[in-house]
Amino acid sequence: MSVPFTSLYIGGQYRPASDDGTYEVRNPHSQEVVGLAAAATSKDCTDAVDAAQKAYLSWEKTSLAVRRDVFLKAAELLQEERYQTRFTEAVQQETAAVDFMVTFNIRGAINSLRNYASMSLGYKSQTYPSSNPGGNAIEVRKAKGVMRVFGIAPWNAPLILTIRAVAVPVLCGNAVVLKCSEVSPRTQSIVMDLFKEAGLPDGVLNFISTSRTDAPVRVAEVIANPLVRVVNFTGSDVVGRVIAGEAAKYLKPCVFELGGKSPVVVLEDADIERAARAITSSTLMHSGQICMSTERVIVSRKVAPALVSALTALFKKFQAGGPGSDLSALFREDSAVKVTDMIKDAKEKGAQILVGDGTRNGAVVQPHLVSRVKTDMWIWNRETFGPVTTIVEFDTVEEAIELANLSDYSLTAALWTQNLNNTFDVGSRIRASHVNINGPTIHVEGSGRGIGGLG
Repeated sequence: MSVPFTSLYIGGQYRPASDDGTYEVRNPHSQEVVGLAAAATSKDCTDAVDAAQKAYLSWEKTSLAVRRDVFLKAAELLQEERYQTRFTEAVQQETAAVDFMVTFNIRGAINSLRNYASMSLGYKSQTYPSSNPGGNAIEVRKAKGVMRVFGIAPWNAPLILTIRAVAVPVLCGNAVVLKCSEVSPRTQSIVMDLFKEAGLPDGVLNFISTSRTDAPVRVAEVIANPLVRVVNFTGSDVVGRVIAGEAAKYLKPCVFELGGKSPVVVLEDADIERAARAITSSTLMHSGQICMSTERVIVSRKVAPALVSALTALFKKFQAGGPGSDLSALFREDSAVKVTDMIKDAKEKGAQILVGDGTRNGAVVQPHLVSRVKTDMWIWNRETFGPVTTIVEFDTVEEAIELANLSDYSLTAALWTQNLNNTFDVGSRIRASHVNINGPTIHVEGSGRGIGGLG
């Protein structure tokens, strides 16, 4: 039985790898082969960068109105059933996404495209008096010279994050070479079709896929290409360190988003029932495979019993598995192994498993709630990327703040309190890019600040 094939997309043309190489894409739950993808060669990667260089020379000169209209058209197209049907089939087969995550991706991507289009209004030059009497200085925003942006987008929110990887650089007049995750090539290639139909000129956006074994070499080759000026990567900090090391050889700047270890601080005056619901949703959404997932619950000892009771009841309501389940399998079996190893390590060091049994079934891990966690445990210090959260209790607000900040990385955070002074005092001292008050960790407000980074 034949399976779908995902091509490379270079210079506006869909094509196989130059040596006709392919790799298999498997469903993480069933392990069934659900597709074949082109395995890009060194020549393919060079061709993609060259195509971007050629396209940049004219794209950078186009008006912001033209660039904006491409994004608005793409948002319009994504609302059509034909695109939504294609995406649903691809993402469910390649990543085992449940229905909620399908809808989350589509709605989020449509909103993102419109938001990026609106950023064109803020992409302006300015003038001001010169320090030399009688003179004026003019600041003109330009794309980063004769450049290509090399973007690497992940699988876990493939529509939203693929668009995010390419949108700002394209809007700023750059051309892009995008490398997809080896897990979700068909899903992410839909973005190429979307922008092509929306009127993006050939070569402005190029798409390469590689096998997992070839990826390190291909990524290093693209970074080394002198025409590539910026590297944009979303993924694990382990891979991020490798990419940063390659980029450092050539003094090339990087834009990274490397996951998080998001804390939730629950003060004694919090609405416990609402907090429990928000913690549950932000822990278990997409089986915890979101960079903003709640990983650490830091709760006042005075209200810890009530919160633990509420969380235990909620966690037990959800089941992970195959199609039709509340939660999906993890994206690879080795990810499930890592999650259960972290739980086992915590238990051996004195933690208590309140929900779950510390086991897995292939790539499926059930929801886990772990208490009595210490800050020297593996599960406290590393992102699980699974349906797991940990609980630690505190006695003073100062201790809560210290615990929240006791992490090498924290992307988002949440604070639960009904006291306005605590909102500003405690919230301002938690080190995270976003601190949501009385809400989930999986939520950020678009600020539009990113437009300057690649312009």
